[in-house]
Amino acid sequence: MSLPQPVPPSWKDLGKSSNDLLGKDYPTSNVAIEVKTLTPSNVAFKVGGTRDTKSTLIGGDIEAKFFNKPHGLVFTQTWTTANILKTQIEVDNQIAKGVKLDLQTALTPDTGAKSALFTTTYKQPGLHTRAFLDVFKGPTFTADTVIGRDGFLLGAEASYNVTEGKITKYATAIGYSAPEYAVTLHGLGNLSTFAASYYHRVNPDVEAGAKAVYDTRASPSGNVALEVGTKVYLDAAAFVKAKINNSGTLALGYTQSLRPGVRASFGLALDTQRLNDPASPGAHKVGASFVFEG
Repeated sequence: MSLPQPVPPSWKDLGKSSNDLLGKDYPTSNVAIEVKTLTPSNVAFKVGGTRDTKSTLIGGDIEAKFFNKPHGLVFTQTWTTANILKTQIEVDNQIAKGVKLDLQTALTPDTGAKSALFTTTYKQPGLHTRAFLDVFKGPTFTADTVIGRDGFLLGAEASYNVTEGKITKYATAIGYSAPEYAVTLHGLGNLSTFAASYYHRVNPDVEAGAKAVYDTRASPSGNVALEVGTKVYLDAAAFVKAKINNSGTLALGYTQSLRPGVRASFGLALDTQRLNDPASPGAHKVGASFVFEG
């Protein structure tokens, strides 16, 4: 008798363990601050700001999120310093079990630019499928599906432009996920780019991962990109991360929980091929991130 199957990850989360290990907690190009609060009436506020260390440009946004848990409703309103108004409405498990509806809109009053993306998600044991309709772009219909059984995962994605009447994008992926490790292979960009990722939880305090990308459209000298990294927990409140790619860029990250709800991260990126080149100080980057939750 087969065991009950869990809900597999969505298409965008295939290879997430490796992507998070190699992509998160490296604030190397900006200084960011984020403040989150939650009221007793289930209204969450978030204010964020970022200063780019190269251009010195500052951007930010303020977000309010309203929860109505009895009806599975979440309403989010965001206003950015670029004067973009964003609205998101989510309805979960109301039409049927495992069905989620999501509408995301954006409006720029200065230029009149607008966008609207309607998403339907259906999740059941062994199946995770999504459908997107980009109303003002095309319109374009995109669908992806991931099926899973006994740790094995198989996924595919395709986009169809309704106006042009043709498929504009397709991709596929296969993988295997276990509690201690995960392996994922992607064929992206109409099968013109291939990616392989690996994640391993060596022990409770050490994680390791790698990712390789092969682009058939690039020149032979630069069509393969390789990146490896690791994460080490120093204690319950701090960890360090390190990664290096085949271009010689070494990135280091350190994250510390200063107290409950307060977290600081610091990042450094070094171009190891130009460490002694005084003419290229911009090759090295440093940044920081601070998060306050209350």
